[in-house]
Amino acid sequence: MFGRRRRKIHEIVPEDIFLESSNLPGRHDATLEARVVRPISARAILSVGAAFGIVVAVFAWRSFELGVVHGATYAEVSRDNRLDRTTTFAARGVIYDRTGRELAWNEPQEEASSTTYAVRGYAGLPGLSHLMGFVQYPKADTSGHWWREEILGVSGVELAFDDILAGKNGSTMVQVDARGDIEEQHIVEPPQNGNDLTLSIDADVQSKLYSYLSAHARAQGFVGGAAAIMDVETGELLALTSFPEYSHVAFNKGDAGAIGSASRDPASPLLNRAVSGVYAPGSIVKPIFAAAALNENLIDPEKEIISTGAITIPNPYDATKPSVYRDWTVHGSIDMREAIAVSSDEYFYTIGGGYGDQKGLGIERIDEYATRFGLGKKSGIALLGEEAGVIPTPEWKEKIFGEDDPWRLGNTYHTAIGQFGFQVTPLQALRFIAAVGNGGKLLTPQLIASSTAQYESVGIPDEYLQIVREGMRLGVTSQRSDATVKVLNMGGIEIAAKTGTAQIGAKNEWINSWSVGFWPSVHPRYAYAAVLERAPAGTRSGAAPGLRPFFEWLVANKPQYVK
Repeated sequence: MFGRRRRKIHEIVPEDIFLESSNLPGRHDATLEARVVRPISARAILSVGAAFGIVVAVFAWRSFELGVVHGATYAEVSRDNRLDRTTTFAARGVIYDRTGRELAWNEPQEEASSTTYAVRGYAGLPGLSHLMGFVQYPKADTSGHWWREEILGVSGVELAFDDILAGKNGSTMVQVDARGDIEEQHIVEPPQNGNDLTLSIDADVQSKLYSYLSAHARAQGFVGGAAAIMDVETGELLALTSFPEYSHVAFNKGDAGAIGSASRDPASPLLNRAVSGVYAPGSIVKPIFAAAALNENLIDPEKEIISTGAITIPNPYDATKPSVYRDWTVHGSIDMREAIAVSSDEYFYTIGGGYGDQKGLGIERIDEYATRFGLGKKSGIALLGEEAGVIPTPEWKEKIFGEDDPWRLGNTYHTAIGQFGFQVTPLQALRFIAAVGNGGKLLTPQLIASSTAQYESVGIPDEYLQIVREGMRLGVTSQRSDATVKVLNMGGIEIAAKTGTAQIGAKNEWINSWSVGFWPSVHPRYAYAAVLERAPAGTRSGAAPGLRPFFEWLVANKPQYVK
């Protein structure tokens, strides 16, 4: 045992291991593999702990100071300081006439004003109210919060093109302190201003048309009226006016007195008669039925019909009581052009309902051709409130008067001269007479300048419409024609025209007076229509004499529309 050799212990040091490790696979010096890592010292740990403790202590003290020491003060400041969203109002688009004249614009408010949006300003010319309309402004409650933020078009062009003119409001975030002072302001969404609009209307032409015609109407005892002018190639309206008119400036300002007065006025100044007024057309529809008879090959335009002053239809139930349909005078032997010129009722009774050996259109074809020329339906103008009117038919009569009063030949006769239940708007009259002038294109009336023409064909060859145009020009120049239309035979402008007088009232005690036409009579460029509403029967000076001063002004002041 004692003889056994004692074992010697040899300590292995790290350097020996790592020196050999260089031969090991998978060794990566870049990631500190196979290296000696020195342990973190106790001093470093204590330093980090001390720093962390100081931060915690400072945070705790600051929280105590804000929440406990000064808590009440900062709570009050927090309540009084606030972020408010404010509306930044978009500027509404400016409206111009075709010459570049401003008709509606924005008037910024003074700095002292509480109004933060621009109010609308309008041209002061007469005759524009129904066309332009007015707007409704934003509204705020007693706390200053907006419950209606938009400037809205209410009527006329302002309403019809509101989506173009309105724009889009923006918004701003505002920080206000306890005293109500603004501390910070940031635009969240910028406003998008509305687009400007250029109308096809010439404001001077419209204003003069209104002034001359309304003054004549008042002098002759008419209640009101309307007038319009259209480019027969594009459908652009040069004028569209109605009278009496209301003050759209006063309505725009919310003048309660003016609003109440206009609403109670029996003359209905709020009614835009040009698009919403419906009237018996009288003889102005005769050109339609002359063209229809030619298109149906019912009559040669040269064939003469003898006007004796009346058509007498025997009564099959009582021979002593025949039905008599009178002309306004005896015209003698007349062809189609002369019949249009002198406005013979007897001629149009004959081609409308038939008489003797002359076949007539009949009520079905009268209805068809009246519809082709745009009667009994809306024109498609952008303005709201348009009426469709009425074309009398057997179905219409049965609906109105019942089965016990069937359609009779006399109803066809009266429809052929624009009476009975016929009702049209001035805009419809303008449309159909423009179609006669331009060769058969029934245009959609346009209010925007440089509009592309939109139309449908009436389906009648221009050679037939040419005969009608010649008859209308003859009405202005012939000595045989009615004196009221001859008043438009004047220097500087060659007008082709047709007048009409419609009897209204239970005893025909009132009349409406019409004048429609176009110029130049050869290759027409513009058409017009005018109606004067409700004057005592027997009034001789109607729409055509009322238009004479306007056309004289047009020749002298607006040669671009005449030459």
